[in-house]
Amino acid sequence: MSGPIDSHCHLQMLAPDELEAALDAARERGVRGFLAPATRLADADGLLALCHRHDDVWCALGVHPHEAASWRAGDAGRLRSLLADPKAVAVGECGLDFYYDHAPREAQTRVMREQWELAVELGLPVVVHNRDSDEAMLEAVRAPEFAALAGDFHSFAGGLATARELLDRGHYLGVSGMVTFRRADNVREVLASAPPERLLVETDTPYLAPVPYRGKPNRPAYVVEVLERLAAELGTTPKAAATATCESFYRLFPRAAAR
Repeated sequence: MSGPIDSHCHLQMLAPDELEAALDAARERGVRGFLAPATRLADADGLLALCHRHDDVWCALGVHPHEAASWRAGDAGRLRSLLADPKAVAVGECGLDFYYDHAPREAQTRVMREQWELAVELGLPVVVHNRDSDEAMLEAVRAPEFAALAGDFHSFAGGLATARELLDRGHYLGVSGMVTFRRADNVREVLASAPPERLLVETDTPYLAPVPYRGKPNRPAYVVEVLERLAAELGTTPKAAATATCESFYRLFPRAAAR
């Protein structure tokens, strides 16, 4: 297949009787792979089982900033053991969310840094959530201990200066359905200066459905609409954009390339 990879879809949030149909519907549209990020450690066993049932599904394991207050002593060790599974290709979804503040900011920062430290130790990339937290995020990114970190800043909607610094430091940006939103000029502005080889496409299923599905639950099949709009913004073809973003995916997540 020559289609895209959905680099961020929360498959564990789909009802069991819908999950397989959603994957099949995406494959029928040419989608060639799926990365499902955890939001809490309790997701891990189910996600790994799902990945081992499908050659084209991988996962990231970690704790979302909304769940940072749940992090306990010993969780880093537990996560290290879980990440030994070859189907776990990254640490995440982890990061900062100062918009909702579902967990104290100090806890979010501490838990993110612990997960990043583990990623550096294991030589794994991270899948990063960043909302209304650019300054704190960049402060962490600039820390010497994270110089070797490689990250997918998923569903990127930060400013142009933030994007440029992340790209200059070797990170990748995830393009979601927001690229199709009428008021998302900030997302499209970033694409105008981003190297195509540093971009990924994603749905963030079940959130952020692209036009023309906006307002409905998102599904992995809709990554095709994201890809098509990305191609239009880059002035290239969907096929070329699919090739570029898939190459980016395998470069950032080499465990997936070793399937």
